[in-house]
Amino acid sequence: MNENQTKITASIVLYKEKIDDLTKTINCFLSSDIKKKLFLIDNTPAKEFANKFNLPEIEYIALGENSGFGAGHNKVLKKINEISEFHLILNPDVTFSPKTIPNLINVIGGNEEVSMIAPKVLFPDGKHQYSCRRYPRFFELLIRRIPFLKKMFKKKYNQGIYKDKDITKPIFAEYITGCFQLYKTDDLIKINGFDERYFLYMEDVDICKKIDVLGKKKLYYPNEEIVHILKQGSSKNINLFFRHTISAIKYFLKWGI
Repeated sequence: MNENQTKITASIVLYKEKIDDLTKTINCFLSSDIKKKLFLIDNTPAKEFANKFNLPEIEYIALGENSGFGAGHNKVLKKINEISEFHLILNPDVTFSPKTIPNLINVIGGNEEVSMIAPKVLFPDGKHQYSCRRYPRFFELLIRRIPFLKKMFKKKYNQGIYKDKDITKPIFAEYITGCFQLYKTDDLIKINGFDERYFLYMEDVDICKKIDVLGKKKLYYPNEEIVHILKQGSSKNINLFFRHTISAIKYFLKWGI
């Protein structure tokens, strides 16, 4: 990579976002002292975020429709190919320090077997989010959604979130949730990004499976941390719950129960 080439690109898919939260996320990404470019992919039909962030390091892409999370991020695959060395999949409600991205790049850049790295994730109140997990089984997804089952099968639930492991230290996780995933761009291109058959939910699990097929690994790196608001829409909204269920069915049909 030559010195004029972008070191890292990032993409944020936008749909009904709170502008204050989004602004904080964008400022966090732009605060790092490396050469960078941010793509804002607007999934709102009314192009609500046009002309909101007119900065040289930001490219705004209006799709004019809600194409979904994975499809939105995939819109930049051709643009980042041979442009950046690393690419960040970023949620619009995440904050982190200026050193987070450079430090993660230093770790993943020196490890040939790792395709993706992600930091420890905290709620705004400082509590831990279990962002690195084992691949879900169908029954485990039911346990997560139904409170009394979670209590009845606590051991199984805890195993799914690596409570049997010391996750205060870096580990190779089966999958890492999609609010902040830092990829080697070449590997992200090789796996063709996200499977666009998932409109919303499970695409972050699926892409981790695709990294396995590539013969590479995903590194959970708790030495760095971010704060994620985490809307948990599918547990509060019946339409999103059904979208989550449909995505889960697609996932298990593809990869097996």
